[in-house]
Amino acid sequence: MGWLDILFLVIIVVAVLAFLALSALFLIWWERKVSGHIQTRFGPMRVGWHGWLQTIADAIKLLLKEDIRPQKIDWVMFRLAPYFVMLPPVLIFVVLPFSETLIVRDLNMGLFYVLAVSSVGVLGIFAAGWSSNNKYSLLGGMRSVAQIISYEVPMIISLITVLLYVGSSSMNDIIRAQSGMWFVFKPNLFICFLIYIIAATAETNRTPFDIPEAESELVAGFHTEYSGMRFALFFVAEYTNLFLVSAVATVVFLGGWQGPVLPGVVWFLIKTYGVVFLLMWFRWTFPRVRVDQMMAFSWKFLTPLSFVNLAVTGWLLLR
Repeated sequence: MGWLDILFLVIIVVAVLAFLALSALFLIWWERKVSGHIQTRFGPMRVGWHGWLQTIADAIKLLLKEDIRPQKIDWVMFRLAPYFVMLPPVLIFVVLPFSETLIVRDLNMGLFYVLAVSSVGVLGIFAAGWSSNNKYSLLGGMRSVAQIISYEVPMIISLITVLLYVGSSSMNDIIRAQSGMWFVFKPNLFICFLIYIIAATAETNRTPFDIPEAESELVAGFHTEYSGMRFALFFVAEYTNLFLVSAVATVVFLGGWQGPVLPGVVWFLIKTYGVVFLLMWFRWTFPRVRVDQMMAFSWKFLTPLSFVNLAVTGWLLLR
């Protein structure tokens, strides 16, 4: 690898990190505004135009806050856990096609790469809860692991159902296969889309599936003992994952960068932020479910439905 290749990689990493930071800041501000209007209020209004500087002020506050270290923690894992949670979203950007040409690497196993890398974040969440030497944090971490693993099963099956149509897991190949009709408009793949959206809501620990952070039971879940920027990293990762699950939905079900007149990257961002808005709408509309209801819904309904839909899709393709 020459110096130009190294320089190119450094530029890509800096660009991805800059996009992650700006996207997280925007999504936090946007969610506050969305929740405000859903609840018939304004949301942040005083700091900047319509409160757009509020999130920046919060970020500066977190940068300046003291990094508190509880006694008797596993200090190595306590420090590493936020980075384990933050690393997978950065790696997923490698195969994310913002347009037909604006992609770092169009891997043949692109979708499988996304699924493999995204599962690493579970280790960081559990490590954060376990290393904090706090029973509430440990319970929050265990709940999160159980929830994410449970809802990964129907999510993966729904994505594999789409791959039966395409015959390739390359992200760009999946998008090109939708040139005639987006997969969301095919009845059996629309079921896959619904399963994916529900599972993605649980994967990102958002209401009605935010059991790992149930304040009435666990104080604040697996990140109770964190403060300052270590605490902020968990929320940057959460909002980055919100963008990424929406981007994958755009690629797999909504035709990705395809669209008339406007450049491909514009269409990709419009569709992705449209799915983000849908997930935000869910959060501020539905009440939190109980942990037993959440687990039963995955194993007794979503998972069997995804397997039945996979079998029906395979039968239709073999006819």
